[in-house]
Amino acid sequence: MPAPILPLIEAATHWPARGALIGLDLGTKTVGVAVSDPDRRLATGVTTIQRKAFKADAAQLIGIAAERAVVGFVLGLPINMDGSEGPRAQSTRAFARNFSQLTQLAIALWDERLSTAAVERELIGMDMSRARRAEVIDEHAAIFILQGALDRLSKKL
Repeated sequence: MPAPILPLIEAATHWPARGALIGLDLGTKTVGVAVSDPDRRLATGVTTIQRKAFKADAAQLIGIAAERAVVGFVLGLPINMDGSEGPRAQSTRAFARNFSQLTQLAIALWDERLSTAAVERELIGMDMSRARRAEVIDEHAAIFILQGALDRLSKKL
């Protein structure tokens, strides 16, 4: 049975009260990966995966999830500023549908509007070179996405 794909608060009802979550920033060429602590207070960067083929990418993500004992996934959903969904959001939903066939863990979709732009500004503020920013932007965007979701979850009680 495929894993459920739900908005964050609904997905959280499928996760145990405690356990790490994995956050993903899906790009066309890379996937930024972040993970939370088991108490879901802090997101930390893990890696940036160079995308190859879906099965290879998914296998890497499932491997990371297993080694870090995560209990759920948070995917950044790139919604347009007007609230509509364009091709990137449709691509993320397709990835989630395909990925849900390979895991039992509930998948949350979290609005990631402006996450990459916010991270880019932060890295520029740190006086990071353009080349170095290109290396770390997706991982940092995944941290930004996951931390936003963690912050929202902490307020749901």
